[in-house]
Amino acid sequence: MNDKITTTNLTKNKQNIFPKQRESNLELFRIITMMLIVAHHFVVNSGLIAADGPIIAAPTSASSIFLILFGAWGKIGINCFVMITGYFMCKSQITAKKFAKLVGEWLFYRYAIHLVFIVLGVEPVSLKGLIKMIVPITTLSNNFTSCFVVFWLFIPILNRLIGAINERQHLYLLLLAGFTYVFFGTVHRVTTNYVSWFMVIYFIASYIRLYPKKWMSSKLLCGLLLLISMALSAISVIVCAYKGVSLFFFVTDSNTFLAVMVGVFGFLFFKNIRIPYSKFINTVAASTFGVLCIHAHSDNMRQWLWKDTLDNVGHYGDKLMPLYAIGCVIGVFAICTIIDIIRINLLEKPFLKWWDSFEIWLKKNVKKLFQKLNVRAIFSS
Repeated sequence: MNDKITTTNLTKNKQNIFPKQRESNLELFRIITMMLIVAHHFVVNSGLIAADGPIIAAPTSASSIFLILFGAWGKIGINCFVMITGYFMCKSQITAKKFAKLVGEWLFYRYAIHLVFIVLGVEPVSLKGLIKMIVPITTLSNNFTSCFVVFWLFIPILNRLIGAINERQHLYLLLLAGFTYVFFGTVHRVTTNYVSWFMVIYFIASYIRLYPKKWMSSKLLCGLLLLISMALSAISVIVCAYKGVSLFFFVTDSNTFLAVMVGVFGFLFFKNIRIPYSKFINTVAASTFGVLCIHAHSDNMRQWLWKDTLDNVGHYGDKLMPLYAIGCVIGVFAICTIIDIIRINLLEKPFLKWWDSFEIWLKKNVKKLFQKLNVRAIFSS
């Protein structure tokens, strides 16, 4: 009996010391999601679909159809990325350390890349540019990184909200938000700001986590629904090209019906597949936000990367253009990932280690201060 108790205690202690490592299925999904976003930026930020760009000039050519389909999934990728956050964070807590880690990564790239561009002559030195660099948030409408950081501040309140309502009320909230954001966003092209839309995605992801249904666990069904929704999205893009209407009309923003459907079914499919912990996958996935912060840093980055360096428009007519596009996306993703891994090891890990020491010191000294002030109730146990 004592041996059994001892074995149990050792197992529990081992689990506390070595916490369960996260499986890599959703981490792989996170990587694919970010690569879709990079592919989207390859098309929309390079001049390919500008008013005088080659795609607009010949929207039904083979090259244009490929590029339109290649870059059609960026807004869907945003939904997927936020959905992963919602799925994990609805049963977690936002700590000062977690938020400092996120903000530190965001601000590091914002300031560091700006300074590098000034040194290289890519970014002109101006008072306006300096102010824009110092003030990190200038819009909450469509800038993903700044909106994502602000959205994080709402997560504790969102968790309190979804914890205080039952499943029926949660479902009603989804229907109401879906009608307000998705129906009008699809039919009447009503635009939203990203912060509020991320909250809607959070409600969807948290419902999946808190109230799982049998159909949500079917790889076959979710995979079939994913393929159908992706096919409908692709068809809509091609039809828009041939009809001469706005490209990506039905997936042009995150709150359109097809963009939501592909995001939800894609998430459910990857949630259901079993990929054991892979250090490589999880390491790369940990740098996906850094990939976004780097390659989508600013208009000057877009000009330098997609137009000047890679010259996407100049390669439009190449016979091997599809391979060039795929290679550029993989290359940009890989280089940004390597840069972020270096940042994590040289800056983030030492910073978080210092943060832990600082928290211990702070709690110890605050406790001493309260004891000197005779504030005993806080420490009574």
